[in-house]
Amino acid sequence: MASKNPSEPSATESNRIKVWYRFVPREGWLPYDTEGLWATRLSGDTARVEDVPFFQNGVAEGEIVRFTTDADGLHWAKERVEASGNCTIRVLPVPSGPLGRSARAVHERLSPFGLGGEAFSEEFPLVALTVPADADLGGIKALLIRGQEDGWWHFEVGWATDVWRDA
Repeated sequence: MASKNPSEPSATESNRIKVWYRFVPREGWLPYDTEGLWATRLSGDTARVEDVPFFQNGVAEGEIVRFTTDADGLHWAKERVEASGNCTIRVLPVPSGPLGRSARAVHERLSPFGLGGEAFSEEFPLVALTVPADADLGGIKALLIRGQEDGWWHFEVGWATDVWRDA
């Protein structure tokens, strides 16, 4: 029985790529015009997004996208091939509010819903969350709205499904 060389990437690791998105920076926001999202390559020009976007609108974790590869080897997203049914929500705690600048406090408030996500940085505690299609969408929306009204955070929807909009 042959043993695997630990320095060789596994099939999953070798299929892991960054898919890049280009967008117009928003005024008053961070000055980025691209965002790279980790993805799993499925074919020569498709990949499943395995990351939650902090800046790019119109995409959610789990979606299959088509990309092109430029001369520098960068993979640029072109179109969605298959929707995941997930939504992307971003939450930024209000520094003077009851949660302070704590991304952890945002996660704790939303933890009953089992949402996955990550914080951008300690300096900029923006929390990007993936909301699965089968989550309690009405409960999540109600908490997000209440938290904004109570001064806990500001939130935005980066990508929503019809099911989210109807909840």
